[in-house]
Amino acid sequence: MLQILPADEHNAQLLAHVHPAGWKNPQPPPNYNLVVIGAGTAGLVSAAGAAALGAKVALVEKGLLGGDCLNFGCVPSKALLRSARALADLRDAGSFGVSVDAPAQADFAAVMERLRRLRAQISAHDSAQRFSNLGVDVYLGAARFTGRRTIDAGGAELRFSKAVIATGARAALPPVPGLSNAGFLTNESVFSLTRLPQRLAVIGGGPIGCELAQAFARLGAEVTLLHKNAHLLDREDEDAADIIQRIFLREGIRLELGCKISRVEKSPAGKTIRFAVNGEEKTATVDEILVATGRAPNVEGLELERAGINFDLRDGIEVNDTLQTSNPRVYAAGDVCMRHKFTHAADAAARIVLQNALFRGRKRLSALTIPWCTYTDPEIAHVGLTKREALAKGISVSAFVRPLKDVDRAVVDGEEEGFVKIHVKSGSDRILGATVAARHAGEMIGEITLAMAEGIGLGALSAVIHPYPTQAEAIRQAADAYNRTRLTPGIKKLLSFWLRWTR
Repeated sequence: MLQILPADEHNAQLLAHVHPAGWKNPQPPPNYNLVVIGAGTAGLVSAAGAAALGAKVALVEKGLLGGDCLNFGCVPSKALLRSARALADLRDAGSFGVSVDAPAQADFAAVMERLRRLRAQISAHDSAQRFSNLGVDVYLGAARFTGRRTIDAGGAELRFSKAVIATGARAALPPVPGLSNAGFLTNESVFSLTRLPQRLAVIGGGPIGCELAQAFARLGAEVTLLHKNAHLLDREDEDAADIIQRIFLREGIRLELGCKISRVEKSPAGKTIRFAVNGEEKTATVDEILVATGRAPNVEGLELERAGINFDLRDGIEVNDTLQTSNPRVYAAGDVCMRHKFTHAADAAARIVLQNALFRGRKRLSALTIPWCTYTDPEIAHVGLTKREALAKGISVSAFVRPLKDVDRAVVDGEEEGFVKIHVKSGSDRILGATVAARHAGEMIGEITLAMAEGIGLGALSAVIHPYPTQAEAIRQAADAYNRTRLTPGIKKLLSFWLRWTR
């Protein structure tokens, strides 16, 4: 029987929705149009979409419906981050002329209770009963292939015309001696905490590690972040990542970059991490260790070989650009097969699978314009190519940057650390990529993503009227900067002549 700790009313409600006790699996029909393995975002979108189109659909999940996003990822992490941000705002209230009588403190138990309550509330959208009501046959239990078009689902044989593998990914664990013995947290266990760790080590300086390191530091933990590379958020724009790194230091997070962890030891004093930075031996003794060193695809136990499906334990299931596996009847979507491991990317991929699997479509993953956002404070949102990636492809780029310190709304908000940076192909206004570093960057990147997806050039964004004052006005201002580059000396001379002639 599945259990989520702590065993309170909120987690009981969650389980009642996403893995109800006593659930009776249906009797399978002779054949399903579509069998979906995994009930995370990609699986749920695939199943619901196919059922809405009139297909006979089965959805198989051995764990919790909703997948990582609902249970161990997007929903609980953003609830935690919101509480941490509220506390940070209170502590900074004096700079806005607001007096707070006593130093603001977090009630960690209340923060986590709120997280569990909201997660349980949202879980109704992903519940087994809701999907059953949508016409999906929901099977709770492990799935494994028994042939090229048959699946065992908790003891029942399901025959399919097409299938989708959407089993997601889990936390990848570094091979550090002593780590398992000392004990550690991942995204699957950190949200079960009810007491704040006074000393927390975070291993990994990617999005998950940075988001949670900042949140726990703001909530009152003494945080040490250990990262193997020389800079946090390696795949982000360097200028944006540098802002986050400076803010982390200012907020009291101990950064150990370029470090190599040798071992972890457990003692009455806590859990001691031994590591080296530039040859210098160091230690960090903490109460808890959070591992955030990437994701590993969930391919074990599926017996993919029986279905003729190629896969790799590190990279996941092999798919072509239409998300079809080496078995033409079987597709895959989401974290189990994709480089971009985001909820919204899984959603978009599932929509491709529906068209291709059920209607012989030829929709391609490579045609998607996929933005992403790291939810630190400020956030970093990105879409398309970075300058480094464009140059590696032999594409010359021009960058148009608008610092937030020059944007009126950012100034009055006290949120001047950040920028909008848009890259265009040199000699044109074709947008190749963009990065936004701002408190609500995730809300701002959509305008640029739409422009890229629809082939709208940067110059055209100059004509889009933005409400004043907003931070999103920085996008229009970057477009204005591009249009000014079109005023070459020759054009200026012609305009000057025209104006003199028309006086």
